[in-house]
Amino acid sequence: DDLFKTNAGIAKGIVEACAKFCPQAVLAMIVNPVNSVVPAMAELYKKKGLDPMKIVGITTLDVVRANKFVGEITGKNPNYINVPVIGGHAGTTILPLFSQDKVAATIEADKIPDLDKHVQNAGTDVVEAKGGKGSATLSMAYAGARLGKAVLSGLSGRKRTECAYCKSDVTDLPYFAQKVVFGEGGIVKVLPLGTLNEYETKRLEEVKAQLKTEIDTGLKYAEGETLK
Repeated sequence: DDLFKTNAGIAKGIVEACAKFCPQAVLAMIVNPVNSVVPAMAELYKKKGLDPMKIVGITTLDVVRANKFVGEITGKNPNYINVPVIGGHAGTTILPLFSQDKVAATIEADKIPDLDKHVQNAGTDVVEAKGGKGSATLSMAYAGARLGKAVLSGLSGRKRTECAYCKSDVTDLPYFAQKVVFGEGGIVKVLPLGTLNEYETKRLEEVKAQLKTEIDTGLKYAEGETLK
């Protein structure tokens, strides 16, 4: 809660300035907790009469990690692996859809739960490896750059598909991470989740239960705040 209050205050300052000086800009937010901060800022944008879809949560790091881990297991180049990661950007809300990538789909079913957990806990693993003296800064920068490149490509007229956390109606939750298409003006299409296998379908319910509480934190914040 303290992390949310502090970071939501910082994010609000940036969002407020953008609303005033560049309301058409795409705001790619990397500030934790993404699951709560993005809904809070998007709702504040909406209150101001602006497009909440301009507020985009960066979840690319989860995709990068899933691709890397699948590459390690299969001996394949992660540049040719593209595992969609849906849900949110923290703990159990992170759901890699290994069944939707042809390389990842070759991994034995009994290895998937541990691989799923590996993607969920990767951030914590890095913090522990650094003895609490830092986090996953380099991989986060890479992931942010990858999403930034997709946004810029879209703005210049070359559509790109990436996973991102945004206002969404693909589930019964108001915010969700899934594949989106970036085009001129930012997100031009939110794509459906596609076919999930039995394991992923079960995990989706767990994701939604946890994510709902984190979204609600953001919505509650937005109710009591306004952009100047």
